[in-house]
This record gives sequence, C-alpha cells and structure tokens, in this order.
Amino acid sequence: MTEQELRDEELINAAAQKLFDTYMASNHRGKLELIQKAFNFAKEAHRGVRRLSGEPYILHPIAVAQIACEEIGLGSTSICAALLHDVVEDTEYTHDDLENLFGTKVANIVEGVTKISGGIFGEKASLQAETFKKMLLSMSDDIRVILIKISDRLHNMRTLAAQRPSKQYKIAAETLYIFAPLADRLGLNRIKNELEDLSFRYEHPEEYATIVQQLHDSQMEREQTIDKFIPAIREQLDILGVHYHISARVKSPYSIWTKMQRKHIPFEEVFDILAVRIVFTPADRQHEIEDCYRIYGALTRIYKPHPARFRDWLANPKANGYQALHNTFMSHEGKWIEVQIRSDRMDEEAEGGFAAHWKYKEAHFDETELDHWLGSIREILDDPQPDTLDLLDTIKLNLFASEIHVFTPKGEIRTMPQGATVLDFAFAIHSFLGSHCMGAKVNHKLMPLSYQLKSGDQIEILTTEKQHVSPDWLNFVTTGKAKGKIQAILRRENREKQNRGEEHLRLFLTASGVAITTAVYDRLALFHELPSRQQLFMAVADGHVEPGDDDLLFLSGKKKLKGQKSGGWRRFIPFMKSSGEAPATAAAQQQSPEAKLSAIDFVKQINRKAVLVLNEDVLAHCTIAPCCSPIPGDEVLGYITRDHTLEIHRRSCAEATKHKTRHGDDIIACSWDMHHQMQFPANIHIKGVDAHGVLRAIAEVFEELPQLLVRGISISTNDGIFEGRLEVCVFDTDDCATICSRLLALKNVTLAVRLE
Repeated sequence: MTEQELRDEELINAAAQKLFDTYMASNHRGKLELIQKAFNFAKEAHRGVRRLSGEPYILHPIAVAQIACEEIGLGSTSICAALLHDVVEDTEYTHDDLENLFGTKVANIVEGVTKISGGIFGEKASLQAETFKKMLLSMSDDIRVILIKISDRLHNMRTLAAQRPSKQYKIAAETLYIFAPLADRLGLNRIKNELEDLSFRYEHPEEYATIVQQLHDSQMEREQTIDKFIPAIREQLDILGVHYHISARVKSPYSIWTKMQRKHIPFEEVFDILAVRIVFTPADRQHEIEDCYRIYGALTRIYKPHPARFRDWLANPKANGYQALHNTFMSHEGKWIEVQIRSDRMDEEAEGGFAAHWKYKEAHFDETELDHWLGSIREILDDPQPDTLDLLDTIKLNLFASEIHVFTPKGEIRTMPQGATVLDFAFAIHSFLGSHCMGAKVNHKLMPLSYQLKSGDQIEILTTEKQHVSPDWLNFVTTGKAKGKIQAILRRENREKQNRGEEHLRLFLTASGVAITTAVYDRLALFHELPSRQQLFMAVADGHVEPGDDDLLFLSGKKKLKGQKSGGWRRFIPFMKSSGEAPATAAAQQQSPEAKLSAIDFVKQINRKAVLVLNEDVLAHCTIAPCCSPIPGDEVLGYITRDHTLEIHRRSCAEATKHKTRHGDDIIACSWDMHHQMQFPANIHIKGVDAHGVLRAIAEVFEELPQLLVRGISISTNDGIFEGRLEVCVFDTDDCATICSRLLALKNVTLAVRLE
C-alpha cells in the first residue's frame, strides 16, 4: 500500500469501529456480524472512489449509518441499508445481489433510498413526480426509507463546503423546502434544527455569521440571567421531591433569523432566544402529565406567568407527537424567560422522534398521528400531479398546521388545520361535496366558502349541481387535499381547453400547407408574445388569438415580430451619473422581442459552474425578478427560465426557493459589481406616532440625500398611529440602511424597514 492508501485505511477503519461501538452500546446489539458484512461489502464496492472533498467515498455511507444509529436510534436492518444505500446507484451491483446477501428488507430499503436520490432530485426532476409518489407510499410500509434519506441529507449538508456555490444553493433549498419539514414532522427535532442552520449558513453566510457572533457576544449575559433565575426553581422542585435536571436552551440561528425577518426586528428584540427546560423522571409513569401540572403550579408561586404565552401540549399534543407545557415567566430582574416542562419520555421523543418506534418494531403499535398524516398523503396522491414541486407544495401543507376540532351535522368530530375554511371541510368529507359546494351552515348560520372555521364549529355543507370549481378557490383553501383536488379539476379542464385550441390551430396550419412541428408552435407563441405553446393553445381556445395571414407571414419570414404588448418581460437600462448632476434612475421598461432573443443568446454563453458577475453590461441581458426586486448588496442568484432568459432573484425569495428545488441545474451563482453605476427601486415601510410635522421631517431626510430619488410616498393614519410606504431609487442595500437609520432617528418614527 502507498502512504495515502494507508492513511485512508486508517480513517475508514476508525469510522467503522466507531459505528460498531455505537451499535453495541445501543438497545439493539444483536446483529453486529451482519453490519460488519455490509461494511466490508460496501467498502469493496466503493473502493478507489472519492468524494468531491477528496476523502474515500466509503466514509459517506459509514457516516450516514452512524447518524441512523446514534442520532435516530435505528437498528441493524437500517444500519446495513445505510451502509449500502449508494451501492445499487453507483456500482454494478443490483437489487437482487443485495437481496441474496442481506435479505429482502435491506434490499427494499436501499431501493427506496435510491429512488429518492435519482428520482426527485435527478436531472429531470420535474418529470419524476411518479417516483416521488412511490417513495411516499413506501413510507407507510417502511418509514426507514425516509429516515435513511434524512440521514444521508444531513451528512451531505455537513460536508457541503466541497460543492460549488450554485450546487450549494440547490441542495440547501431542497433541504429547507423538504427535508427539514419532514424531519420536524417525524419528530426529529435536533436533526431538523441542524438541517435548517446548515442551509441558512450556506444560503446566507453573512447573516449566519452575524447572528452566531451576536449569540457569542451575549453569552455571558444569558449565563448571568440563568444563574439568577434557576435557584428559586430548584428550591421549589426539591420541596416537591421531583427527580429532575434543568438545562438552558438557546434558539437556533435560523429560528432567530426567520423571526427577525418576519417581525422586522433586530437581534436585540428577539426576546425568546433563551429558554429553560425542566426534564423530570416521574415516580409513576402513569402520572407524568399530572406531575407536569404540579411543577407548573410551583413555578407560578415564584414568577409571574405571561397571560398570553401559555402552551399546553399535554392534552392535545402537536401533530408530530410533541408533548410539553410551555410558558414565559417574568424574572425578578424584569426579563421574560420561557420555561418548558417535560418528562424524560417526552424529552426523548421531542429530540429524537417516535419514528424509530414504528410498526415494524412493535406489532401492537397503536395508530398514531403519523398514520393519519400518511393517510392524508395517500389521498393527495390519488390525483395526477404534472410537476414534482406542485406535489411537494401540496404535501407541505400537511406538514405544519396547528389543529382545530369541528363537528359534522351528526356530531362526528373532525380534526382540521388552523385556518381551514368551509371549502377545506367540504373536500375533507368528500370530493363531490367540495367541487359542488356553494357555502355552509356553520352553527346554523349561513357562511360563505371562505369562512375560516373555529374549534367547536358544527358545519353543514350546502351544494348545488350548478356549482363549478373556480381558480379563485385556491386563494382560500389551506389543506393539501382541497388544494390538490381543485388543481386536478382545473388541470383537467385546462387540458381539454388546450386540446381544443391545438386542434383548431392544427386544422388552420394544415389547410395553409404548413408542416406542423413543436418549433412552429413555439414560434407562433413568440409572435403572439405568449410564454409557451400551451398558453398559445389556451389563447386560441378562448378566442383571444385567432390564427390568420399575419401568422403565416411571420412563419415564412415576411413579417417581423410585433411590438411588445403590456405584461411582457422587464429589465432595467443603466444610466451613468453625469458630471455635476444626480444620477438618473434605472428605468423599468418593457423588453422588446428582439431584446429577448438577444437575452436568450446571452444565456447560451453562461458558464453554469462559475460565478456570474453582475455589472452594467450583464444586467442589460437579464431580468430583475419583480417578485423580490433584488438590489446590489442583496445575496442573489440567477435562474435560467423556461424561456431561456436569466432572472436575478434574492436567494431568500420564495420563488427562487422553488426554482432551486425544481430546477437546480438552472441556478447560476451570482455576485454584484455595480459601483454606483445604476439605481434600483426599493420600498421602505415606515410606522410611528402621528404628530404635526412628521411628513415634513420625512421629506427633509430625503433633502439631505439628494442622490437618492423618491418615486412615491403613501401614508395613512388611524387612532394616532401613522403607517406608510416610501418608493425610492437606491444604488444598493447600504442606501436602504442609511434611509432607515435616518428615519428611525426622527422623534415619532418607531419602525423603518425595507420591504421584502
């Protein structure tokens, strides 16, 4: 062996021995020889292969198996499958080979994991909805498939630094969009938090580093707060004779950041960064819930509880099985501190999840919330979904939801997510009721389709044969089932309409002697300024486009593209700063079809693996995405659209997240290089106490910043509070920060933030 091979062998054997030791220290312990056999097989199968980081590839499946064993608590079957999970996909070995050597269960789990890897996020991800469906359906038979895939994704995230930036964005987005919610739904709290934080670290490295530093800088203050807060609690628990331990929990960087974004507040105003967790071992397991309430009662004798922050997840656990009592208490130093009370069993399930105790382990396992969730997934899968991401969107609606309990006319109780409407309830009962629903009697009062249900409501659905599903219904349904059924009906109707339009266009072209190809349809869509041939067929069916002589002249090259209509593509044309004058604004104007063709040519030259530098010349060929309106200083990426043009999005944009998850290979890493060459539109949200002279003071702020243009100001007042929106033109995010800080310095302004 060479020196490098000896070092590799030492690394591999050390990792494998750690796995074996972890397994032998667990409650399983029975099949070490089988695990060693799987390790030796995988080691030989992957011999000579290295990861992008340069390490031997076999270290990856060992790490995945370590996570499955140590962090999720799975047994020998899962550990073997984790060790072998890439063998079928990356080597010459087959499912039959694994079945012969390791048995049917291991081989089937490996096959399930392979389907997820190659199916959902393969080269043609948007065409793989059927594969994703199969994986989800397999979860009800063996949840270990998705648990191993979560372990696989966790290790990939821990080693993501070896990937190029555009690949990092794709993988981080998939993780936030799919795997973190799945981990949460399966009760894997520690893993969920780590997946979120790692995604945050790679998508927004500067914000991540800032929050980590702020947590470090405030650590001593938190420790002092805890040292003063806990002794009185210990005294009370000792009086009760409870066997307990107390720990402090710090909110994760990702959770802190999302709260800052959602509430437009700085780090210093996130008050629930710190929480105290009391975990006790009950003397009698049957009385652990009563013990939780006893401990809570003791705390109220020491500290004042917050009247609106009490959370009781004992009588009604969260959908993922979480049980605990939470409330926020006022310390003697005047600080609000959250306290969580759990038994040791509740704590173990909260952190590690109950998924590892699935039915394959205990035949008498009762039906759980996970059963209900998987059942709802099956209902969603009944309808065809043309796109994987649409399917994921629908399923994600089932992942997070506070629950309410409502009643049918006969008094049967139904569990619905918080925010569910009459229409959601109708589809939950039956698809026919939903598609023909015209309203409902809620507690014997007539209510519309959009009425949001409340716990305790009794609902009687009213129907009519004349009712038809409308696209507007998607605006006020919240459940995956309702959304899926509505989309399926609308898709069916759209397909019928497209077929009519295509047939009408086909007859016209055939009669005119034009050979029919998809390229012909695409050219006609461009001629009529429609984004796709499907939209062209729809327009023909609706009568908005009537094929005629102009179409034939365009196809023959005798007629040029029409001028751009409203609603077309948009870009910003840069204007250089003139000597002695304020810089002109980057004007938003419609992009002509000729410019769009130039943009398509530009995209063909992009190196997708490199970082694209956004300067004045590059932006002339790009679209600034109106959904998030990025400006220099924002963390951005490029997305190559279906029209083969380049859109620039903020990395945190919801649409960009969908693009990263749906079309990761069309994501381009980007960085700014503008140097105040061009201005961009931005919106500032402002709020404060209404007083005489406020508007003048706001105007004076901009008089002191003459280089920044104000495009519009709208302010309204109500009960002594004013709120408004400022539309400004800025060079970069530093300009926005300057505007906000100067506005906040005004006497009566309490909030000034850039709108996302």
